[in-house]
Amino acid sequence: MMSKLHVKTGDTVVLLTGDKKDRKKTGKVLEVSPKEGKVIVEGINVVKKHAKPKKAGDPSGIIETNGAVYACKVQVVCPKCNKPTRVGTKIYEDGKKDRMCKKCGETF
Repeated sequence: MMSKLHVKTGDTVVLLTGDKKDRKKTGKVLEVSPKEGKVIVEGINVVKKHAKPKKAGDPSGIIETNGAVYACKVQVVCPKCNKPTRVGTKIYEDGKKDRMCKKCGETF
């Protein structure tokens, strides 16, 4: 895929599609993978893995981890208006760029 994503690590996002248990859930982006076009969001697409202990003292049994979701399925939540929004770019005269909310115009 190798395109620039509209989501960055630390953004609060809402899941737009998916099954009933995860749809419209919000969470913080933990990891972004632009090469695959996927993001890992806290509390969304929770996957259970069965693991053996690799060393003495490591946890074993069923471990819950967050699975990846396609970036096109999530939308950034504006910190000011608390609504899911598209992300625009605001360019200042000195050449500096900021991301902005398309609904209220606030930069973040």
